Amino acid sequence: MTLEVESIDRMYLNVYIPKLQRESGASWFLKQQRQYPVASSAAMAPISRAFVEGIETYAKEHQIPMLTFAKGERKDDVVAPYVKQAAGREGIVLIGNAQEKTTTFRTTKGQGARSADRYPRLYRTTAMVNQYYFYGVDADFGSFFFKFSSYFPYIAKFCLNGHEYLKQQLAQAGIAYEALDSGILSCADPVRMQSLAEGLATHQLRALLAPLLGLTPDQFTQGQMTYHLRRLRLHGLIQRIPQTHRYQVTDFGWRVAFFFTRLYASALRPGLAQIVPQAPPLNHRLSPRFDQLDLAINDWIAQANLTS
Repeated sequence: MTLEVESIDRMYLNVYIPKLQRESGASWFLKQQRQYPVASSAAMAPISRAFVEGIETYAKEHQIPMLTFAKGERKDDVVAPYVKQAAGREGIVLIGNAQEKTTTFRTTKGQGARSADRYPRLYRTTAMVNQYYFYGVDADFGSFFFKFSSYFPYIAKFCLNGHEYLKQQLAQAGIAYEALDSGILSCADPVRMQSLAEGLATHQLRALLAPLLGLTPDQFTQGQMTYHLRRLRLHGLIQRIPQTHRYQVTDFGWRVAFFFTRLYASALRPGLAQIVPQAPPLNHRLSPRFDQLDLAINDWIAQANLTS
């Protein structure tokens, strides 16, 4: 006899401010909100230092241990004893940091005949920076973690384990089960277990996430969580998989993504060559296909009189 249940395995939620993901938005923030005369990566350093100091102060005030993960170390194995030691206590039990690659901004100087063309400008790139992992325990969801980048624009990722959620729900319902490290081997009431797995809803996620972000569940609305998905769906770029809470990209969505990606490369990037470093050329078997797409886009631009 085999036990089979459909449930969420790992759920990742990205936490970010959309406007700060673009060069123009980051530049506006540094100049207008932080009152720096020039938007540069140097202006981000004091913010990053204050952010890290805030993490260290939080850990000290709440007596939360901090450690640095060694390269290649399995984080789950390191964290497990701290979660076990919590013994039913809710909250953050460990803060760890590790150097990982993430998207950030650097400064480059434009090139051009005019002095205005040679001012420092921001551009998106990747860098190895410290990522801070906040590991916690919740009565309803079990173990989870928040990961914060320590460098601008401070992107965060929230992760929870659907199996841990299900274990907590079974325990609260008084249903006997045999646990695996990441799963359930057997259960006294499989039908009820499936019902509990399907019962995970957005209001529960809001109740968990809001306090961690310094908000109330009422402030962290369902609309905020579904806004972007709804926009993509209404534009026909994604579609919901029937009888699930998952989405997939439509054929039209893929076409739009490819079109605007190549449009940027064909029309916009050449015009921004003064401030955007040239990307290396494609060098794989897809290059001829993309070249054909570039030609088609260029023909369309010419016909639409969009060339300057």
